[in-house]
Amino acid sequence: MEIGKYNSLQILRKVEFGVYLDDGNGGEVLMPQKYVPKGCKEGDVLDVFVYTDSEDRLIATSERPYAQVGMFAYLQAVQVTQYGAFLDWGLVKDLFVPFSEQNMKMREGHGYVVYILLDEQTNRVIASAKIDRYLDVSQPEFEFGEEVELLIWQKTDLGYKAIINNKFLGTIYENEVFTRLAIGEDIKGYIKKVREDGKIDLYVHKPGHTKLKDNSDIVFEVLQDKGGFVATTDKSPAEEIYNIYGLSKKNYKKAVGDLYKNKKIVIEDTGIRLII
Repeated sequence: MEIGKYNSLQILRKVEFGVYLDDGNGGEVLMPQKYVPKGCKEGDVLDVFVYTDSEDRLIATSERPYAQVGMFAYLQAVQVTQYGAFLDWGLVKDLFVPFSEQNMKMREGHGYVVYILLDEQTNRVIASAKIDRYLDVSQPEFEFGEEVELLIWQKTDLGYKAIINNKFLGTIYENEVFTRLAIGEDIKGYIKKVREDGKIDLYVHKPGHTKLKDNSDIVFEVLQDKGGFVATTDKSPAEEIYNIYGLSKKNYKKAVGDLYKNKKIVIEDTGIRLII
């Protein structure tokens, strides 16, 4: 049995206030009556989440926390005391974050990306905001364009830091973000590059086969597909340009400049047109 995780445990015996489950090590874990499924009997195996209550007793529950031990999650602080902060993680008992595990003093009502772990000294499930300690720093094996799960962690001068597949750290660059990203947001992402030093660059859009082409070729092909004229200019919103070409505004403007120099397009007040 693992504390702070989901377990499949067998019912040993039923009592008036719940059932006792086999912890797999010669001991028992109480599942209070309010969490016990109707119609269950001795010998049945239940899928439960195990954690310690306010008196440090092991408790099994059918409730589902937002995250379990070994996971990163974005959680709201619901109380701050002289001992630390408490986060809402979907269970009756809130998740404790000692001051020693906070980068800055947490504030009630604010959300934080944390790592959930089992404190070996107390056998309690706690959270830590010191994310760097728990990231995998080994050389990752990703391929270009591989789809990954991202948790947006921090906003930086370069863009955003994101946790990849609950394991690695990656960077999404500001000039390649065309929608607003929020700290704590879970999104799909795609591998752009794994550097020699192990650092990972990310896309938030899916790189298609056209991403491997020159940007001017992409704009040229879009013009061909749309009959030779597209109503985009250097004043068009970045989102609109991205939706049409799959390019950042900076790369679009450079591509248009290259096509113009090569006399493949004319630039009009309302858009760009192929020279036939």
